[in-house]
Amino acid sequence: MFNYKTKTQVLLSEILSKAIENNKEVVGVEINLEHPQNESFGDYSTNLAMVLAKKLGENTRMLAEEIKKSIEENKEAEEIIEKIEVAGAGFINIYLKTDYIKSVAEASNYENEFREMLAEHGMGKTVVIDYSAPNIAKPFGIGHLRSTNIGQAIYNLYRMLGWNTIGDNHVGDWGTQFGKMIVALEKYENKDVRFQISDVRKTLSEFTVDDLEKLYVAFHAASETDEALVDEARDTFAKLEKGDEKVKSVWQKCIDISWQEFNRVYQMLGVSIDFAYGESFYEKSMPGVIKMMDEKGITSISQGAKIVKFENLDDGEADMPPAMVEKSNGTTTYFTRDMATIKFRMDEWKPDMMIYEVGSDHILHFKQVFRTAKMMGWSPKEGFVHVAHGMIRWKEGKFSTRQGKTIHLTEVIDKAVEEAKNIAESSKVVKEMKASEKEEMIMAVALGGIKFNDLASDPRKDIIFDWDKIMSLEGDSGPYVQYTYSRCRSVLAKTEIREQNNIDSFGDKASEEELSLLRELGKFEEKIIEAADRFSPSVLAEYLVSIARKYNEFYAKNKIIGDEQELRRVFLTKTASLVIQRGLEILGIKTVEKM
Repeated sequence: MFNYKTKTQVLLSEILSKAIENNKEVVGVEINLEHPQNESFGDYSTNLAMVLAKKLGENTRMLAEEIKKSIEENKEAEEIIEKIEVAGAGFINIYLKTDYIKSVAEASNYENEFREMLAEHGMGKTVVIDYSAPNIAKPFGIGHLRSTNIGQAIYNLYRMLGWNTIGDNHVGDWGTQFGKMIVALEKYENKDVRFQISDVRKTLSEFTVDDLEKLYVAFHAASETDEALVDEARDTFAKLEKGDEKVKSVWQKCIDISWQEFNRVYQMLGVSIDFAYGESFYEKSMPGVIKMMDEKGITSISQGAKIVKFENLDDGEADMPPAMVEKSNGTTTYFTRDMATIKFRMDEWKPDMMIYEVGSDHILHFKQVFRTAKMMGWSPKEGFVHVAHGMIRWKEGKFSTRQGKTIHLTEVIDKAVEEAKNIAESSKVVKEMKASEKEEMIMAVALGGIKFNDLASDPRKDIIFDWDKIMSLEGDSGPYVQYTYSRCRSVLAKTEIREQNNIDSFGDKASEEELSLLRELGKFEEKIIEAADRFSPSVLAEYLVSIARKYNEFYAKNKIIGDEQELRRVFLTKTASLVIQRGLEILGIKTVEKM
C-alpha cells in the first residue's frame, strides 16, 4: 500500500543501487530485500541479480558476483555489512555487523525517540477506520470480536506510524430488522404465545439486551410459518423512517438497552472508539445523497426500485450485480446509508484513506459502495480498503443469531477468567500476590488470551472457536507471550546492573541463542510497518511469538545473572521485555509483571 522503509532497508537499498548505477539499463529497477528463512543465509537476501540478468540477458551468477564485488569496494557499506555471499542461482545474501544490529535493536529501548522515528512515516496523513459495528438489540457476540480487535489494532498501528487516526463505530441501528424487533415487542405485549420468551413477564423498561435477542429469534421462528409477519415488519420500518413517534420511542428504548451492554464490553476489552455514528445518523442526509446520485446520472429504476448498475463502465473494472438505492416502498437500504456515510466522512474529516474492518460476507457490498463512491468523486486520495475478516465458527459451522446459536462475548470472557484462575492456582508467584494484584493479573491474562487468539491469525481466514487454544501456555498464545514478559521482568529485578543500554560492543563470543534473539529484536520497526502495510495485526502477533520463543531458548541455555556476560544478556532481556510490552500494547493487550 505504501513504501515505508526502515533506516536499514534504506541504507541497503542505497548500497545496492550504487553497486549497479553504472549500468544505464537498470534505471527504475525495484530492489527487493527479504529475510532468509534460514538465519545461516544472512540477515537479508535480494534477487536483484536475477531481475537484472533477465532484463539484460546476462549470466545471473556472474552478475551477482559483480554486484558483490562492487559492494565490497564501497567504504560506506563497511560500516554496516560484515560480509556478502552469492548463493544458488544468484541470490545475494547480506550479513550485517553484530554491533550494527545491536544499535538497531537498542533503538526500541528509547520510547520517545522510537515513537518519533516511527511517526515520521505517516507524515500527518488522516485515515478513518470503520470497525466494531455491533447491532442494536443483539448482545455483543463473539462474531463482533474480530472487527473490534482487528480494527483497534490497525488503528493503533497507523497511529504509531504518525497517521491522524479516526475510529468510527458504525453501529447497526437502522433497517428492516428494527421493524421485526418492534413487531416482536408488540406481539409480546399482546401476549402472543409465539413471543413469550420467559416465564416472568417484563415491561420494556425491564428488558435486557438478552431479552431483545430472544424476541428476535422468536420472530424468525414464527415467520417461517407466518409470512405476513415479514410484511408487517417492513411496514413498521417504513413508519420508523417516516418518523412515527410511537414506533420511534420503542426503537430508542432498544438503543438505550443495547448501549448499556456495549459500554460494559468495551470497558472490559479496554477499547475506546473516537466516534459512534449509527446508521440512523445519516437518515436526514439520505434524500440529499440520493438526489446527488440522480443528478450524476448513475441511478435508474428497475421494477419500481431505484438502483445503481455496474455494467460497461469506463474504468474497465468487472461488471457486478446492481445495488439497490431505494426499495419499491420508498425505504432506503444498507447501501444507501453507506454512501451517505462516505459523503459525511469526506466532508467532515477529509481523509487520505478509509479502512473498513468488516466481515468477508460483505465483500460484494463494499465493492459496490467503493465503485459508486468513485463514480461520485468521493474517493480519498489513497483509496478505500476493506479488511474482510473471516468468520469465527463453531466446529459445526457458522454462528447465527436468528437460530439462537451465537456465543456472547461475556460468556467467553467468563470462561477465560475461569481458565486463568485454574492456571494461577498452580503458580507459587501468584500465591504470594495480594488479592487485587491476583485479580488484575487474571483478567489481563484472560483478555490477553482471547484477543491474541483472534489477532494471531490472518484477518482474512476463518477461525474455529477453540476453548483450549485460547488459554494455552504454550505455542502461539497470548499467555505464552505475557509469561515471557514476566520472566524478563523477573530477571531484571535480580540484576544489580542499572545502566542496561549503551553497551559499547556486543562482543565476539556471543552464543548462537544470543545472536538469534538479537537479530529478531532488530526487526521490530520493520514488523510494525509490515503489519500496517498488509492491514494484518497477525504479522506483529507472530513476531511477538517469535521473540518469546527465541528469548526462552536463550534463557534455557545461557546463564544471565552472575555470568561474566551479564551486561550483554541483561541488555537482551531488557530489550526483549520492551519489544513485547510495546508490541502487545499495539495489539491492545496488557502485560503483567508477575505471572
